[in-house]
Amino acid sequence: MTPELAIELGKQALTVAVLLAGPILLSALITGLLIGLFQAATQINEQTLSFVPKLGVMALVLFIMTPWMHTILTDFTRQLYRGIPGFIG
Repeated sequence: MTPELAIELGKQALTVAVLLAGPILLSALITGLLIGLFQAATQINEQTLSFVPKLGVMALVLFIMTPWMHTILTDFTRQLYRGIPGFIG
């Protein structure tokens, strides 16, 4: 395996990781921002008010996005398995 190939595989793995984590983290960010605005407007400073909705939205996004995430991960894994002969030589 050449160093260029190892770097390319690492780049692809990081891209897949960002694609998989992105929707969940983005939904948590947006939810946290909206709840923060609500808390600032109403001056309610309850920690569970921000935690519970974020957890619920993240679970909902994970439930909705699971088929797409599965496809991305399966395609990447198949690409790795197909490339094994090239990695050895």
